[in-house]
Amino acid sequence: MLQYAAIVLIMLGLYGILTKRNVIKIIVSLNILEIGLNLFIVSVGFVDGGLAPIFTSQNATNDLNFVDPLPQALVLTAIVIGVGTTALGLAIAKTIYAKYGTFNLDEMGEK
Repeated sequence: MLQYAAIVLIMLGLYGILTKRNVIKIIVSLNILEIGLNLFIVSVGFVDGGLAPIFTSQNATNDLNFVDPLPQALVLTAIVIGVGTTALGLAIAKTIYAKYGTFNLDEMGEK
């Protein structure tokens, strides 16, 4: 069920990127797409009833399902990269607004 929500967020973000002509709306759509991708990656590593992958003397001998920690680590890294990408996009949007006086992509070529 979580994967369906992730796919909906990915499609919503992709729709916004492809159809919007405002730089700020494109940046927000890119963030929505990123959230959907992160949610999908985390949902792939989820195991229902799984335990944390910590080996102790108590659970080292039992045949238990463990949750995969790699997708969670990748998503943490992706979140940090996404914050940097958003900051860069907003800095570029500020420069565009200072030069053209608008965030609309269609009106930028007129000056």
